[in-house]
Formats: sequence, structure tokens, C-alpha cells
Amino acid sequence: MTKKNIKNIKAIYELASAAEIAYGMAWYGVAKHIAITLADRYSVPVNQAISVLAALSPRNKWTRNVIDAEQLINAYVTAGTEQATSTKVCTFGANKAKAIKILESGQETLLAALEILSGPKLREFASCIAGLDEVCIDGHAWCIWQGSRVTLADVPRIGVKLRREIKGDYAQAADDLGLKASELQAITWITWRRIHGIAK
Repeated sequence: MTKKNIKNIKAIYELASAAEIAYGMAWYGVAKHIAITLADRYSVPVNQAISVLAALSPRNKWTRNVIDAEQLINAYVTAGTEQATSTKVCTFGANKAKAIKILESGQETLLAALEILSGPKLREFASCIAGLDEVCIDGHAWCIWQGSRVTLADVPRIGVKLRREIKGDYAQAADDLGLKASELQAITWITWRRIHGIAK
């Protein structure tokens, strides 16, 4: 299956426009710059800002994700936990709670924030934004790897073994193409969403 799956990933890359390739290669770097800007503006550690962005990301458009992160950080810094708790965000309540817990922790290291994020996809997303050698595997990444589109609700549970296999295939495809795995994942994610008209 692995060779077929690597071909599936490369096939979507081949459908990417030059603009999508450039956008995807820059995507995580831009996200990190956003986190740095939030950290500077609100005097919070960069790794907290990165992890708040990651915590608020599930089922959330990226532009809205950034707005939510800024509003939540601003509310917490300005008026504390109670105000942050009442701040509206466009993701699940449990994810907002994780974001607030990260802010409350006072910890500056990414490792401490990753422990609070706990879920593999969130940890991968935060690590990619931080610039680590990681690849973020979500439902769209699974569809690209599998070579067919299903609704996110129908994506199977991605356990440890399957996640390791998917990551390995993205890493191999990226190496073949002269890219970082995170860059390839971002490029194919952008392209896949355009092909299928996916808003989130």
C-alpha cells in the first residue's frame, strides 16, 4: 500500500498551481510569524501563542482561527480566565478550555503546551508552526494519502500505527520532491481544498 499511497500524495502535488506551491511552502512560516506578532502584542510566550492557535483550529477556518486566538489571548491578558471563558470562538468548548489552560499554565516551553494539547493532530499542528520536523495528519491528509475523498465524519480513527505509516509516506514523497514533509502536507492540503471546494 505504501507505494500507492506515496503516488496518491504526489498526484495531488502535481495538480497544485505555482501559486499554491509557493503558498504551501510559506504557510507554516507565516503562521509562526502570526504567533510571534500575537506574543509581542500581548506579552505572552511565543510557544503559548503557537499552541493557542493550534488548540482553536479544529473545524475552524484559518482566518477565523487567527481572530479567535487574538480575541482569546487579549481577553485573558486584559481580564483573566473568566473573561477568556466567556469569549466566543468557532471551535469546540473543550478546545477553548485547552487554549485557556495553556495561557494559565505560565509555561514558556513548547513541550509543556504540547502536553496540554494532548491530541496528536493538535500536537503536530503546533509543532509544524513552531518549525519542528513534523507533519500534521488530519482528515484531509488521510483522504489525500488514501486517494479518495470522504466526509471528515467518515474518516477512520487514525491510530498510532496508521499515523506513523501516513507520516512516513508524506516524508518519503516530500524527500522525493525536494521538500519538507510539512511543506508537502500544506501544499497538498491547499490544493485538495481547492479541488473539492472545501471551506474549512
